[in-house]
Amino acid sequence: MTTLTASSRRQFLTLLGLSAVAVGCGASANAGAPGRGGTRTLRYQGWAGQVTLPELAEDLGYLEDVRLRWVGNTISGPQDIQSAATGQTDFGGAFNGAVVKLAANKTPVKAVISYYGSDKDAYSGYYVLNDSPIRSARDLIGRKVGMNTLGAHSEAMLDIYLQRAGLSRAEADKVEPLVVPPVNTEQSLRQKQIDVAVLSSLLRDKALAAGGIRRLFADHELLGDFSAGTYVMTDRFLQQNPDTARTFVTAVGRAIEWSRSTPRDEVVARMTEIVKKRGRNEDTGALRYWKSYGVAETAGRIAGKELRLWIDWLTERGDIKKGQVTLSDLYTNEFNAYGDGTRSASPSPSVPTSGS
Repeated sequence: MTTLTASSRRQFLTLLGLSAVAVGCGASANAGAPGRGGTRTLRYQGWAGQVTLPELAEDLGYLEDVRLRWVGNTISGPQDIQSAATGQTDFGGAFNGAVVKLAANKTPVKAVISYYGSDKDAYSGYYVLNDSPIRSARDLIGRKVGMNTLGAHSEAMLDIYLQRAGLSRAEADKVEPLVVPPVNTEQSLRQKQIDVAVLSSLLRDKALAAGGIRRLFADHELLGDFSAGTYVMTDRFLQQNPDTARTFVTAVGRAIEWSRSTPRDEVVARMTEIVKKRGRNEDTGALRYWKSYGVAETAGRIAGKELRLWIDWLTERGDIKKGQVTLSDLYTNEFNAYGDGTRSASPSPSVPTSGS
């Protein structure tokens, strides 16, 4: 496991600074020539044992003639959007604070649609063992907190929790965030390799069903319902492939609304079928705990306030300078035809049985 030191913690997502240099040679090898045509294949990274919204959209037939090409899995949002920025993939998704930081490094990318968030069913919880002495933020001083990646959603929420509890920066720096693969986080907590486990969605509910853990706090308790992360594409990709971008973004928006309006058991069954069909030797057991993607806005349309929150937070922390990021340059809803009046805000009653 990787430990984040106090000094490196202040360099929030500095690894993404490399993107500003690399993006010059990061034009997608998959991108078509400038104009209305361009590629109809999108390279992307998945998440083991989970079904991403683009994967769901493809299976529902919403991507039409656009196809996804899986190039591997990730457990890190910052890594995923850096891959998109450098042209290794055609889109990537991350916590909005990571997206802001990437843009602050002058990387020419735009957020195009929200894809995950927090609500009463989809949230990140910070869990301890039932017999743990940890009861408050101050009890976290000197303790280890396991999360999927550093400098992203989980660390940001931890930072806000500590700040609201009145801990000084010096005290907060004594709390140790550690990288733990999501599939191993519950086990690491139960084996007392970490003191707190950040658990979300399927893995959270699976751990709760096993018992023996209790929640210290949750991101939903801090900020209420909110969209937390967006998919990004490079400006160059959007310029060269506008029709493909529009098909992709609109399809993801439709998939969000399909997941909201369809009975949960049907959504879980569909996801389970998708994972089995793709043949990656994945465990589908956790899928039965799925409840929501947590996206706040209709069809994933991006609300400026959800990015402004992290611009202000990063500025206050000193990670970016005031005025370094212009909100209007950071995102666009231009490619989302779903939910803007162009299309109905509810899924079509006739849903294809596969994306083929």
